[in-house]
Amino acid sequence: MDPYTPRARPGHRKKTIGLSTREYTKITGTIASVRRNRLSSRHNDLDDDAGFDGPGNESSFIAEASFVRAPLNSRVVSGGVASSYGQPSGHRNSHANREQQRPRSSQGQPISNGKGKAKQEPLESVPLEIQEAMILEDLLFVLMGIEGEHITHHPDYSPEDDDPLRGIQFVVSPSLDSSLRDLVERILPLGTYYTAIYAFVEHRSHLDYGLVNHALCAAIRDMLKDYQTLLSQLEHAFTTSAVFSLQKLWFYVHPTIHTLSLIYHLILELDDNGSSNSLLSEDEGGDDDDETDEEERARNEALGLGGATLKAVMSEFSTGAGAGDSTSSIYIKGGEVLTVIYDRMQNMAGDPTAHAIYKTLLRAAGKPYVEMLRRWVTTGKLVDPYEELLVKENKFINRGILEMDYTDEYWEGRYTLRDGSTSSGSKRHLAGVPSPRSVGGRLPGGACVPPLLEGWKHKILLAGKYLNVIRECGIELEGDGKQKQDDDVFMDEENFYTFLEEAYSYANSTLLNLLLKDQQLIPRLRSLKRYFFLSQASFLTHLLDLASAELRKTSRSASIVKLQSLLDLALSNDARGEDALYKEDVKVTMADSGLYDFLLKVVNVSGIDGEDGKNGGGGGGGGLDDHHQQAHTAGGASKKEREKEDANKKAMLAIDALTLDYTVKFPLSLVISRKTILRYQLLFRFLLHLKHVEQSLSTMWIEQTTLPWRKRMPNHPDFEKWRLRVCLLRARMLAFTQQILAFATFEVLEPNWKSLEDKLERVSTVDQLLRDHVDFLDTCLKECMLTSSKLLKAYSRLIVTCSTFALYTASFTKSANSAISAAEDSGGDTGMAKRWDILGKFETNFNHWFQVHLDCVQFYASSENVSLLPLVARLNSVKAGFTG
Repeated sequence: MDPYTPRARPGHRKKTIGLSTREYTKITGTIASVRRNRLSSRHNDLDDDAGFDGPGNESSFIAEASFVRAPLNSRVVSGGVASSYGQPSGHRNSHANREQQRPRSSQGQPISNGKGKAKQEPLESVPLEIQEAMILEDLLFVLMGIEGEHITHHPDYSPEDDDPLRGIQFVVSPSLDSSLRDLVERILPLGTYYTAIYAFVEHRSHLDYGLVNHALCAAIRDMLKDYQTLLSQLEHAFTTSAVFSLQKLWFYVHPTIHTLSLIYHLILELDDNGSSNSLLSEDEGGDDDDETDEEERARNEALGLGGATLKAVMSEFSTGAGAGDSTSSIYIKGGEVLTVIYDRMQNMAGDPTAHAIYKTLLRAAGKPYVEMLRRWVTTGKLVDPYEELLVKENKFINRGILEMDYTDEYWEGRYTLRDGSTSSGSKRHLAGVPSPRSVGGRLPGGACVPPLLEGWKHKILLAGKYLNVIRECGIELEGDGKQKQDDDVFMDEENFYTFLEEAYSYANSTLLNLLLKDQQLIPRLRSLKRYFFLSQASFLTHLLDLASAELRKTSRSASIVKLQSLLDLALSNDARGEDALYKEDVKVTMADSGLYDFLLKVVNVSGIDGEDGKNGGGGGGGGLDDHHQQAHTAGGASKKEREKEDANKKAMLAIDALTLDYTVKFPLSLVISRKTILRYQLLFRFLLHLKHVEQSLSTMWIEQTTLPWRKRMPNHPDFEKWRLRVCLLRARMLAFTQQILAFATFEVLEPNWKSLEDKLERVSTVDQLLRDHVDFLDTCLKECMLTSSKLLKAYSRLIVTCSTFALYTASFTKSANSAISAAEDSGGDTGMAKRWDILGKFETNFNHWFQVHLDCVQFYASSENVSLLPLVARLNSVKAGFTG
């Protein structure tokens, strides 16, 4: 083995070994120049080397027998150029022989061997037949993109500065006869078209342009092969036929001019945005994109800079942050290429040739796109290495976050459409959605959905999402479309859309069956109704009795472990049937803020349904997820407000912060997700607060049946009147609380639950199932008056007044005992004024907010929420019963 001596390693390595476009252009230009001046330079060499020529050193060019049959020689008279080139090599030893061997015109005059186009013999002195033959030979070169003797590049053409994708412009010698010029100028665009198309094929075959561009280039390359075959046939005719003329050449290439012009204008449109503006600029900067070597990659890994995860994060960041600012960096690829082809095909539908060509190119370019779609809708696997498909995957979202992130990004954000549209018609601009290339124009790259798929994009997205969920559950899928994988389907054929519909139906029915039957979704929802909506839930009364001492503590002091054990005890005594199966999934938690404070923050920021809270927020809870974090930010904007929040949090009782949580596993977490659990928790806390106030007022009623409240005091009528007013206010508050609780349970929750059950029986799609579930919860929130700022404010003040009044139970009893003792003593009762003052404040506060609440309910019931009409009747009965 030869010894190996390591050489100095260059500073960087190139990705590919080959010529850049600049180098390639220079070399081809040099070859053309050498070919153009080869004749004159060869004779100069003969002059310089005359003394060394002999029979044994004969030039191979002169010995070529094919040269004497050259087409140009067959068209000139004997004694001209052909006879001079046919001289034996032995006669070239003398100057006279060299003079005879110099190329001559038809008049016998030697052609100048000077270099450059300026020294060429003008065509004016050449007969018309010779002109036609010379131009025919030049045209055969020009049609291949090679500069000829009398048809040259445009004077303004520069290989270094001009974009090859625009093609090379050719001009004919001004000395050409006018009878031939017109026909030649009609043929010349064919050379421009060919050079542009060839450059496009070479350029767009690069990996960065994706599979659709690769397939398009392959189809165009096949068409160029037909064109090159035609040129070979024309060259054969030119070589062998003495009657081949310029007119015949025009006759044969005339249809091809139209064909290549169609492809030429297509590639111009595919390049019109400048996304690949110049091959030269790309090549000049291409050397800087060299990948690092193994040592550098290892160093980056050690520093935490070279991992695939970090690269993916940076890719997502650049896509999301920079895509909206500039689209010039996004190549025309994927769906955008298909859109351009389809639009041109539709715009030129009246031209049969154009329609046929564009249809062929659309089918060829769409084949990899269709294959990616087929794999997505039949297996749930997204294989899109060049980001060409209309579906986008966010690799940083996995099913694990469903247990901690209430925004549930897995279903909504794991797979999305690149154009940012949703099935609900939302116009919200999503991160990573690029801006259009022009105002009102098409989106760039894969974000551009082909027009043929515009009406199917949501079904395509959902079909793959459904199957992906099934795959995440560990269930192997037998692709329903595998039997058809061998069949070619095209985007413009009806059977392709039949296949999409079948794939969507299969994916939808499979996942729906998995959720409803295998995962027992309906029993799960029933258990949620029982635990969170207090449906036949005696466990709550039991829990409140057992944990009364713990719930009187502050939220920070209460023991969640103890409350959880008491809840388990209450559930074990109460849970039966299906509920017993899921009682282990119910957990006790403590909320960070009060129910009404949280809801008012959300509504006042921008409305619980995404509208301004000042408008009443009469919608559902659709904006609850979007504005949760905004509410916390807005609520703590100032230092004083933050301090006030901290003080309120410390002072908040455990009963006000108590809530339940519910844990489910994937894939049920798609339906019973964190955002739906949040809605369940809000409704539970609303009902729990009512239940607690009702229990407290009932306890107060029991307390008021004792002796201090029943003993007759005829000598103290003012005290008896005070006792009556206290009992009356307690009865009014209890009646109000019971009417609100009865309305929420019997007029809102039960009818809406029945409606949800009916919908679940006839649900046909998983997306509809998710939407129906969220709509059910949003409707319950709205009809329970938790989405209107005015109703929330009035109701919260009213219910807090009731709960505060119930806290004074012991104080009122103590005050009654002191009043009785004072009345029995001779000194008399001196604290009556204070008793009336405290009671008056409660009465005034309750009467004011009760009337405000009643007015708000009547207004919304008559304007935008007719479901509140039964509550109006209930509240009016409460008012009439104690004022009549």
